[in-house]
Amino acid sequence: MRFRAGIENVTTLFRIIQSVEKLQKKCIIKFTEDNMHVICNSDANEGGIQVWSQIKIDSIFNSYRIQSNSNNEITVNLSCDALMGALKSASTSAGTSNSTSGSTYETDEVIVKLAKKNDQAVLNFEITGTTRAGRKVKIEHDVKIEVMKPADVAKLNEPMCPEPDIHVLLPSLQKIRTIVERLRSMSDILAVRASHNGCLQLSINTESVKVDTEWKNCTIPQMMREGASQDSADDDPPDPEHLFSVLVSVRSFLKFLSSHVVSTTTIACVCQNHCLILYVYIGDVADAGGVLTFYIPAIIDDE
Repeated sequence: MRFRAGIENVTTLFRIIQSVEKLQKKCIIKFTEDNMHVICNSDANEGGIQVWSQIKIDSIFNSYRIQSNSNNEITVNLSCDALMGALKSASTSAGTSNSTSGSTYETDEVIVKLAKKNDQAVLNFEITGTTRAGRKVKIEHDVKIEVMKPADVAKLNEPMCPEPDIHVLLPSLQKIRTIVERLRSMSDILAVRASHNGCLQLSINTESVKVDTEWKNCTIPQMMREGASQDSADDDPPDPEHLFSVLVSVRSFLKFLSSHVVSTTTIACVCQNHCLILYVYIGDVADAGGVLTFYIPAIIDDE
């Protein structure tokens, strides 16, 4: 089993892990020949929210080499905090400081490889840089990992969801986050609604307060699942005024909104009374380097 790669886009990888760290402290990363998958599927996280992402290798790495007896795939379980710490040291944007000498350096190269230290499997990060004085520096970080067995990897399954009732292109996640932060103190439940005329609503409704935030003229992308027929998509056009709705946990939705650090385009899919699916694209949709898919289960209102 071998794995070695240069990390070309450290900042993007750091932001991806930063987004999922809000959900749970450990995540699963699956490396394949073409993609890297970051997965959060534990029932331990509040609200049952899951993340299944697919990131193109060439959007993050260079000089990428992987070899294993499992179709050249390697799946590991690791701490988000530890991985973020290694990536933060490799980022030049924060003006990284060498803790040993106290000198600031510019990162020249970041290599990550699979290794074993004292019988413990690790991802070894080798960071080389140059100080302002022109002196070369080298720093290493070891992130402890658990290499998952193929039988356990085979049990990883993305949530089964019905065909979404509607897709809508969301406004800036940073702006939505500001609004939802204010609503958090008023209610634990948030209603997300969208209609085919481009209306998007975020609402709370309790005995003491009712708040509606509405956006008009949002883009409604035409998306079809693989295998769906074009004829079925054209039959019986929906009422453009009808609002499809799903109730979700405010806290879960806020955790998803942490992905604003990596998002350029986000599409929300409402599966009425079932779940909210959110596709966070890394880069422009046309040539996106990958997509983070968040699944937030619905809260069923008995009334």
